[in-house]
Amino acid sequence: MKRFLPGWRGITQLFAVTVLPLTLLLLIIAFGGVNMHQQDMRALVGERDERAVQSAAAALQSELHHRMATITSMAVLASKDISFNDIFATTNDLAKDFNGEVAFLNSDGHLIEKTGNDRFWGWVSQNPNLIKLASSSDLKPVFSDPVIDPHSNHLFVVISAYSETRNVIVAGAFSPEALASETLTPTYPAGSHVTIYLLDNSRRLLFVSGALEQESLEADHPGVMEALSGKSGVLYVKKDETEHVVAYSPIEAVGWALITEEEWEMVISPSLQLTQMAPLVMVPAFILALIAIWFGAKQIVQPLQKLESKAAALAWGDFEAIKEPVGGILEVQHLQQELTEMSRKVQAAQEGLHDYIGAITYAQEEERARLARELHDDTIQAVIALKQRVQLAQKLIKDQNGRQSLKELETLAEQTIENLRRLTRALRPIYLEDLGLVTALEMLAREIMQNNQLVVDFQKTGSERRLAREVELSLYRIAQEALTNVAKHSKATHADLTIGFDNSEISLVVTDNGNGFIAPNSPTEFAPNGHFGLLGIHERADLIGARLDIESTMGKGTRLKVRL
Repeated sequence: MKRFLPGWRGITQLFAVTVLPLTLLLLIIAFGGVNMHQQDMRALVGERDERAVQSAAAALQSELHHRMATITSMAVLASKDISFNDIFATTNDLAKDFNGEVAFLNSDGHLIEKTGNDRFWGWVSQNPNLIKLASSSDLKPVFSDPVIDPHSNHLFVVISAYSETRNVIVAGAFSPEALASETLTPTYPAGSHVTIYLLDNSRRLLFVSGALEQESLEADHPGVMEALSGKSGVLYVKKDETEHVVAYSPIEAVGWALITEEEWEMVISPSLQLTQMAPLVMVPAFILALIAIWFGAKQIVQPLQKLESKAAALAWGDFEAIKEPVGGILEVQHLQQELTEMSRKVQAAQEGLHDYIGAITYAQEEERARLARELHDDTIQAVIALKQRVQLAQKLIKDQNGRQSLKELETLAEQTIENLRRLTRALRPIYLEDLGLVTALEMLAREIMQNNQLVVDFQKTGSERRLAREVELSLYRIAQEALTNVAKHSKATHADLTIGFDNSEISLVVTDNGNGFIAPNSPTEFAPNGHFGLLGIHERADLIGARLDIESTMGKGTRLKVRL
C-alpha cells in the first residue's frame, strides 16, 4: 500500500491543484455568467420595450397628425367656393381615417352636412356642449375628449377645425380603439407576451390588448403618471414571483399615454437554459460560435451594413435605393420590406406635401411679382416725379442754403429709386424672364458683389439651354439664397457660382472660403439645427426633382451643389 501512496498523492494533488480549481472556476463562470446574462437580458428587454413603445407612440402621433392634416385641408377647402359634398368627394381616405364619418357644423355646433353615421352626428348636433369643437379662437385643429356614442356605445374622438370664411366647423370622428389596433399591430403582433394599454388624460382605458389584459388600471399603476406628464422611460416592477418590465411614452398631440407591460423572464428563459449547459459543451459551443460569427457576418452584419447605407440614402430622399435587395436572413429581408413599405408611405406623404409646398411657392412668386410691378409702376414713378419736381424747384430757388437742401433731397430721391429698383429685381428677376438663367445668375453675382464685401466669380460650363420656367426660377432662388447666406453668415471674402450644362445633368454649385459649419446628416436635421435657409433650398430642389449635396468643414468653407 505504501508503494502506491506517492502515485495516489500525485493524482490527488493534480486533481486538487488543477482539475478541482478548473471545475470550480467553470462552475463560477457558468453561474456568474447566468446571473450576468440575466441582468444584461433584463436591461436589454427594458431597452427594447422602451424603444418599441416610443416607436409605437410616434406611429400613433403620426396617424393623429395625418388626421389633423386632413381636417385642416378640408377647412381650407371650405374657405373656397366649393360645396360641402364636393369637399367630401375630393378628400381621400375619409372612410379609412374617420370610421365615425365627417361632418360640417355651424359655429353653434348644429349639423349642416355629413358623410354618414346619422345618429352620432345628430346626437352631437343636439348636444354640442358635450364635445369640444374648434372655434374662431383656435388656430389649429382641436381634439375632443373621448366620448361614448349613446347609440353604439363606442368611444369616439372628434377632431375639428374652424373655417372663418364660411363660419363653419369641419369635424371628423374616429375610434381610438380601431386606431390603436391598426397602428400597434405591426409593432406588437398577436401572440406576443406584451400587454398594451392606451389611456387618455383622465386615465380612461381607450385600448387594451395582451396576456395581462384588464378592464381598468389603478391610479398608481407604474408609468401612468409619468407618461401623462410627458415623460417616456421604463420601470421594473415586482409582481408576485416575477418581475415585469413597464415601458411608457406620451402621445403629446392629445395628451394620451401608451403603456406596455411584460414578464422579462418569458423572453430570456430559453437562452438561460443554454447558458447553464455552457461548461458541458464548451468545445462544441466554441465551434458553433465560430460558425455563428461567420454566419452572422455573412448573413446579418453585411446585409445590415448595406441596409444602413441605403437607409442613409433614403434619408436624403432617394426612395429607389432602399428597393435593391440586400440579402441576409429572413428578419433582415423583412426589415428591408418594412423600410420599403415605410419609404413608399413617406414618399406618398412627401408628394402630397410637395404639392402643397409647390402651391405655396407658386403663390409666393406670384405675390413677389405683383409687389415688384406695384413698386415699379407706382412707387418708383412717384419718386421719379418727386425728383423732377425737386429739380424744377432748384431752378426757382435763389437762396444758396435752400438750393443745397433741395440738392440733398434730390440725392436722397436717387438713392431711394436705386434701392427700390434693386428690391424690384430681387422680387422679380426680369433678367431670368427675358434673357434666361445664365444671364440672371451672372447679374445676381454682380449685384451680390456690389452690395457686400464679397468677391463672387461666376462661371458657365457646357452649352446653355433654356429650361422650364419653374426649374429656372427654382435654380435662381437657390443660388440667391445660397449667396445671401454666404454674404450674411459665413464671413467669406470669396465665393464661386457655377452653372454647368451637359447631356444628362444640370448642376449648380456655390462654394465659399468662409467659416463653414457642421453639415446636417439628413434633411430632417435642417429645421432643428436652425438651418432654415438650407431647408428652403432643399425643398426647392425637391420640387424640381434635383438632389442637394452639402460639404462643409469648420474654418475651410462650404460647397453646395444641386444636381438636376
